Amino acid sequence: MTTFNISDPRDIPAYSIPEAAHYLGVPASTLRSWFVGQPYSHGGKLKHFHAVIRPADPKSRSLSFSNLVEAYVLTAIRRKHRIGLPTIRRGLDYLVKQLGSKRPLLEEQFATHGAKLFVERLGEIINLSEHGQVEIADLLHAYLERVERDAKGLPIKLYPFMRSQPPRDQPRTVVIDPRVSFGRPVVAGTGIPTAVLAERFKAGDQVPALAKDYGASEEAVWDAIRCELDLKAA
Repeated sequence: MTTFNISDPRDIPAYSIPEAAHYLGVPASTLRSWFVGQPYSHGGKLKHFHAVIRPADPKSRSLSFSNLVEAYVLTAIRRKHRIGLPTIRRGLDYLVKQLGSKRPLLEEQFATHGAKLFVERLGEIINLSEHGQVEIADLLHAYLERVERDAKGLPIKLYPFMRSQPPRDQPRTVVIDPRVSFGRPVVAGTGIPTAVLAERFKAGDQVPALAKDYGASEEAVWDAIRCELDLKAA
């Protein structure tokens, strides 16, 4: 069974499912199915898909920073290939057996060779073409490069995507760090919460003035606003 260390800020329940979905840019219903499961009808009978990731607090369904990273990794698969919940679960079960870990999506070995095993397993399950496997693997690596790890190889920072352009072309302007601002997004390299910049923007402050006030680039300020207000990239 997955265990959590509540003395570690990475494992403290801090995000609701809708909030996490907003930060990751995925539908809340998708995230809820990953963490809670999903009912479905088959042959006139109501059945239920079991969750693929255990939330830090199952009772309140609150997620931790570690949960956020786990979902972030799976998001890469959903970008172009709408792979179903049972398939994802079987791929993860395979990784648990191969890597000997209960939470493979968090570990450094997933980034090094586990991702390849995972994608190959998905290909076997759904007869995904070699081209499709390469495409998923490339996208996974682009996502994994935006997870910063500590000396033990565990995630400590996440740089979510803020724009609609290709993943590898996006700068790291916004970061989520469980040790800073209670895990809320901030402008990278500072402690400036994105929510503060977004509120001032909504109140009528212009981006150049905000950038000057906080000593940040206009690019970073725009991304902070996008993080909170779902603005589309120009």
